[in-house]
Amino acid sequence: MSQAIFQSTRFLCALCMFGAFSAMAQDKRPNILLVVVDDAGFMDFGAYGSDTATPNIDRLSKSGAMFSRFYTSPQCGPSRAMLLTGQSNHAIGMGSIAEVMNDQMRALPAYRLKWKEDQKTIASRLKAAGYQTFASGKWGIGHIGENLPNRFGFDRSWVLDSTGSDNFSTMSYLPVYKEMKWFEDGQRVSLPEDFYSSRNIVDKMIDYVDKSEAGKPFFGYLSFQAIHIPLQVSREYIDKYNGVFDRGWDEMQKERLNKAVALGLVPKSTQLPQDTFNRRKWSALSAEEKKYWARVMQVNAGMMEAADFHLGRLLNHLATRGQLDNTIVMVVSDNGPESATLGKTSEMPTLLIEKLWMKQVGWDVQYDNLGQRGSMGAIGHEWASVSAAPLNLFKFNASEGGMRVPFVVSGPGVKPQGIQHARAQIADIAPTLLDAAGVDFAKESFHGRSLVPVLTKQANQVYGERDSMPFEVSGTAALYRGNWKIARIPAPYGNGEWQLFDLSVDPGETRNLATAQPELFKDMRAEYQQYSQTAGVYEFGPGESARQQLIKNSIEVLFFRYLHVIIGLVLATIAVLYGAFRAARFFYRRRKA
Repeated sequence: MSQAIFQSTRFLCALCMFGAFSAMAQDKRPNILLVVVDDAGFMDFGAYGSDTATPNIDRLSKSGAMFSRFYTSPQCGPSRAMLLTGQSNHAIGMGSIAEVMNDQMRALPAYRLKWKEDQKTIASRLKAAGYQTFASGKWGIGHIGENLPNRFGFDRSWVLDSTGSDNFSTMSYLPVYKEMKWFEDGQRVSLPEDFYSSRNIVDKMIDYVDKSEAGKPFFGYLSFQAIHIPLQVSREYIDKYNGVFDRGWDEMQKERLNKAVALGLVPKSTQLPQDTFNRRKWSALSAEEKKYWARVMQVNAGMMEAADFHLGRLLNHLATRGQLDNTIVMVVSDNGPESATLGKTSEMPTLLIEKLWMKQVGWDVQYDNLGQRGSMGAIGHEWASVSAAPLNLFKFNASEGGMRVPFVVSGPGVKPQGIQHARAQIADIAPTLLDAAGVDFAKESFHGRSLVPVLTKQANQVYGERDSMPFEVSGTAALYRGNWKIARIPAPYGNGEWQLFDLSVDPGETRNLATAQPELFKDMRAEYQQYSQTAGVYEFGPGESARQQLIKNSIEVLFFRYLHVIIGLVLATIAVLYGAFRAARFFYRRRKA
């Protein structure tokens, strides 16, 4: 009898152990796909009222949530650092991007642009919890090669470590670099000859997923170069938008305001911001200029649609593998739309320097080549105001248009809810994903907060009326408290003075209420000042700005890079002048003789 009991007990234990191992082999925790679109404005997704077709992103928004008040920093590197760590950019040494820093900033801990060896990321935390972790696409966090993903929790990674690049090669879009660098698992790699950024970035993520361990959840960080400059995509995508943007930026900005109000993204009281610095009226352009600028916006839309198409390939692949239903998908932009127009409409002498450099390295801005290899396409600040509409300004500014971006979340546990008006920020993503994955974490150790209560409809918001969110990047700064915001925007798009706005009625930032609400203004200023001192923020002086510093840094780099050419030209000029002097002297003596 005892023998029978013993055998039965062994069988039950074996059955329990089998069940435990079976549960481990079939880990039901959700996969996570975090998608970053580069420089997409508030209304650049179809679901947010864009003229661009983004059917895959739109489907995600319909099955989950699309946020109307989601904030990033106004620069890519700081935003990405906050996204991946859940910390403020200054706390982790990412107070700016390298291209706009001066010597004083480089000496401060908040701007070291190099992570400490023990810096935790969402990848390292999920990896420790049993997740497989992959990264594909743009990285661009800190100094090139210093903070690569393989050192901070990613099992596999294939990344562009830069602020941006050509979409067909490693050609640099900025004069400060000779070429842009790609790395796989920490090692420098070359690109395939038929490379196109959006396609190959998705292909690599598919490859990593296909080679992953079955039954084990994964975290995928997919970061597009689209729609960062240079805007490039095949003509089939560009031609889809023939005629769409011929109405021009003035009319289409008004249309976007009406769409945003109709969708419920902004209140009916919203007004469009004032015209920006050096803004041109569409009606004042020549027929050729209108043709050119409409085509540029077609390229922008086509590049966004192509990125959405390739994202759709990945989603369909996950569905084929039976994994999509158990995958949380987030799609977000790293900041507002780009306003630059390299080599086209910059002011002198910047335009001359840009054109000389672009000609030397092979970039062009010709109409017939827009969007193709060697083309430097960029929408400029007038179209950027349309992408960010009805919000104020664009990338590099602590305005709503520079920081309020589209954010879509879908997947297991996320309740379908359409537009979500809860205030949220880029540092919330890391704790949100840890929470959704069932990973324990100390809430107080994060700058951001988990949005799971909002996504599951257990709460309407995670930030109360008195809770603040401070931001600062390269002299442009903001602090949010409930529906109130103070902001400081340097020249040329601002006056460098602090202003106060009530975003519940004025997301276009058209009415400065600093004088009407002096006590609130003073209190919020004091709170920002406390953050600035604690975080070690470098405060720019009057007239200083990131934009000016970028120009200065670019000129210095170009001067020393081409110093030998400059010296050669000077010597050649001296030789010609000396030769002309000798010749003139010779003929003068002959005539006199």
